[in-house]
Amino acid sequence: MTKTKNRWLIAAAAVGIHISIGSVYSWSVFTNPLRDEHNWGLREISLTFSIAILFLGLSAAFMGHFVEKYGPRASGLVSTLCFAAGLIGAGFAESIGSLYLLYFFYGVLGGIGLGIGYITPVSSLVKWFPDRRGLATGLAIMGFGFASLIASPVIASLISSVGIDRTFYILGTVYFIIMISSSLYLAPPPEGWIPVNKKGNQPAAEIVKSDLSQMTANEAVKTLRFWALWGMLFINVTCGIAIISVASPMAQDIAGLSTAAAAAMVGIMGLFNGFGRIGWASVSDYIGRPNVYTAFFAIQTAAFLLLPNVTNAIVFQALIFLILTCYGGGFASIPAYIGDLFGTKQLGAIHGYILTAWAAAGLAGPLVVSWIRETTDSYSLTLYIFASAFVAALAISLLIRINIKKVRDLNRTSASNAVSHHN
Repeated sequence: MTKTKNRWLIAAAAVGIHISIGSVYSWSVFTNPLRDEHNWGLREISLTFSIAILFLGLSAAFMGHFVEKYGPRASGLVSTLCFAAGLIGAGFAESIGSLYLLYFFYGVLGGIGLGIGYITPVSSLVKWFPDRRGLATGLAIMGFGFASLIASPVIASLISSVGIDRTFYILGTVYFIIMISSSLYLAPPPEGWIPVNKKGNQPAAEIVKSDLSQMTANEAVKTLRFWALWGMLFINVTCGIAIISVASPMAQDIAGLSTAAAAAMVGIMGLFNGFGRIGWASVSDYIGRPNVYTAFFAIQTAAFLLLPNVTNAIVFQALIFLILTCYGGGFASIPAYIGDLFGTKQLGAIHGYILTAWAAAGLAGPLVVSWIRETTDSYSLTLYIFASAFVAALAISLLIRINIKKVRDLNRTSASNAVSHHN
């Protein structure tokens, strides 16, 4: 009999992959060195990051079926090869001064590695932790959120000591080692596996049975609740990314923070983004995913309505930090919510489809906020518009409950009909 793997080590392996690919959020550290070295424009350099995030969303959507078919180890290895080759290729592109090669290696190839790596561990974690879905996926996705806090200072010191191209080579090698060893440990649990020594009252087998349905990705896409989840994630991410992209100038404009204080606030925002991922996702195991999403949107509607009128620097920052916990929590609670609604049959593929909302929001958020700011010359209107978007999200979060109740009642009726028919 083969020994069952330790599920907490599976969770650690998932964190290993996410903490590696999450370094993409440190891209801005390369901006000034690349500009000084090659005289490339800010927009040209930033496009590299946008391409990477676009391909993250696309590959997550298209490769979800690959993850389900070949398992987390194979997809983890593909992710490792794409991401490490993207970084090493980026070093080569920088050394010969080719912007288009940089787009290809870091943006396209690295982005594909990002997308596959992002969804790879998640469906396995949901299966290993049927009793604590939120906590498990929150842990991994927290790794993605915190990665830039670790990577940014390391990249900055490497660039100043060994140069840009060698920094890419070193990162590619280090992440290759972390990701390959993490991928090789990943595996789904054995058929019919249930965690032992559960502290909760409800056995894990019952939790799995209580999933609303067991659907394939192509079946899930045809349901109303799939698009409700997509819409909620899209609004949450659009408004969150928009706030992240203008946080510093907005804090100086509205609450009168100094440049240094605003920069410090941006750094602390990363912590709240990360802690929000593990915090909210863990809370969702106790109060349920529908309640958590309703809470996100109620809190953020209030916060966005208050922000334009808050001149006290501490209160202003507290509201921003609260918004960031909801932004991170939205990412981390989605995989568990998918498990609750569609089961674990093709969770990776469904998660991939849902993440197209992230790709769309990544393009929409910063563009919308810049356009409104330039048109109205005021952050206030922008914040009110986002508050109204959260009212819409709040409505969706309440409507999805009606849909869930309807499906649950239908399931109950058909189950009792089957029993009476059998009798």
